[in-house]
Amino acid sequence: MKMTALSPRDSRIAAILLLLLALLLAYFVLLHWWFVAPLQQVRSEMADLRDTHSRYAAAIAEKPALQQRLAALGAGQAASSAFLAADDPNTAAADLMQRVVDVVAGNTAGGRCVVSQKMPLPNPSATAGEPYRKAAVSISLSCDVEPLAAVLQALEQGTPYLFVDDLSIYRNPVAAQQDSAAPLEVQFTLSGYVRPARNAPAPSSRSPDATGAAP
Repeated sequence: MKMTALSPRDSRIAAILLLLLALLLAYFVLLHWWFVAPLQQVRSEMADLRDTHSRYAAAIAEKPALQQRLAALGAGQAASSAFLAADDPNTAAADLMQRVVDVVAGNTAGGRCVVSQKMPLPNPSATAGEPYRKAAVSISLSCDVEPLAAVLQALEQGTPYLFVDDLSIYRNPVAAQQDSAAPLEVQFTLSGYVRPARNAPAPSSRSPDATGAAP
């Protein structure tokens, strides 16, 4: 096969292309990977650091306003109507029992409902890390269906926030034999959280000695 010699013009073009290819290869081998690429990486890291610094500076500038908001939220929580009015669990339990009496008295439309028994429960022990104390009472009612539903709804959906637990509803079989419309016997536990005491002293971590007196 006979090879055709390149014309002087084509030879110059081929030489220029080979030179450009050699320069490009030399740039990547000798310059880009050793100097340009590291400089580009440093420039990118510097831009990231400047962006991080700007975010931290903005957060630090907002610190006083955030502290004021947190203080306002803490004060609003202490004054919130979600807590029971009393700051003592025993007084709060008495308030709970009176609240049940008032709610039952206000929801007798559509049937009969009376408080047959009410008694405070021992104060639940505080759970580690739980900031609020709880007061709880045991309630027994004798109610028709309609007023019972109204009473439970009023207790759980009003303020302060109350919680109905251990709910038991049954109909006395003896009363049902005598009267088919006998009311339901209802038992449940009603609880709520006591308002945190202001400036309450922190419990001492020092334990008494063998004689019972603190060292």
